[in-house]
Amino acid sequence: MRLLKIVCFHFFFGIFFGNQANAQHHFQGHIDNERWQNEVYLSVIEDYRTLDGINDEQIITKVKCDTNGFFKFDQNQLDIQQKIYKLHVDNCDSFNQGGNHFDGHCTDYKDILFIAKRTDSITFPLSFDAQMFCDIESNNPKTSAFIQIDSLKEEMKFAYSEFRSKANRNLNNKKWFKTLQDYGKDLDEPLAELYIYTFLSDRGNQFHNYYLENLKNNSYYDELLERLKNKYPNSSYARQYEAELTSDKFIVFSSEEKSTFNWTYLWIGLLFISVALNLWFLISAKKRKSKKQNDAKEQLTKQEQNVLDLLLGDNTNKDIADALFVSVSTVKTHVNNVYKKLNVNSRDELKSLFSK
Repeated sequence: MRLLKIVCFHFFFGIFFGNQANAQHHFQGHIDNERWQNEVYLSVIEDYRTLDGINDEQIITKVKCDTNGFFKFDQNQLDIQQKIYKLHVDNCDSFNQGGNHFDGHCTDYKDILFIAKRTDSITFPLSFDAQMFCDIESNNPKTSAFIQIDSLKEEMKFAYSEFRSKANRNLNNKKWFKTLQDYGKDLDEPLAELYIYTFLSDRGNQFHNYYLENLKNNSYYDELLERLKNKYPNSSYARQYEAELTSDKFIVFSSEEKSTFNWTYLWIGLLFISVALNLWFLISAKKRKSKKQNDAKEQLTKQEQNVLDLLLGDNTNKDIADALFVSVSTVKTHVNNVYKKLNVNSRDELKSLFSK
């Protein structure tokens, strides 16, 4: 019985995990092989800022089309978790294919972006007028999210082009930011929201300044980060978005602090410092003058200091003689000695030297 359980366990384990390990994606479609070379390239987009252009570092594999332009990818190279992928064809020189693809240097190309995982089956049919990469048929409802968003963006472009004025741009900014963000949330796919965010926050378009303003008080961006972390933890998408969001918030809020600096506080502070310095200079000057007066008095004898005090009190020579019980001539001698020692020539100069 125990042996039977072990055999059953290994049987079901092998079926479940074996199917997961061997699961294949099936991508097929048609291209206009009269217009394009007969090779179709499949790329994975790990950096969402490189959605545009062709980069050979992102290419996973390629297949050749048959004479009818039919191509098919039947492999198991994709991740089991959803990622952003791209199909493209081009007319770059095959002799220098790598050099032309590198950093998007191939300008003659046609591509389509989509969301997929390892188990998806996707068809890229030609449209009724033989246009390629315009439609997607898939067992994964998230695959065509980018095409739906692009359709909404076309409506937005028309609204902006109707009136080319600042007032029209401001109204449309407010309307379309919310419309696109709400549309992305309704799709219930954070990678689709990331596609919208990449468009709205692109530093090269007219929305970037509005995006920075919107970032100040719109909680949508933090909520998107949580959705990305919950559905795609430890993914390059979540890490890149978090780093960009942190950087942009730093730019927004640091510049806001500078622009809202209250200069009144600065002037009040400078005024306070000026008053404090003036008081310090005044007190220092008084201290220096007091020291100078004390030093001057120390040059005088006791009797000459008495004469000085009486002179500063506006007393006449006779008043001083009476107060000190000496003769007027003696007072004159003391007065002359005081003038000489203090380097003054009159009572006014003497008063100025000892003024408060």
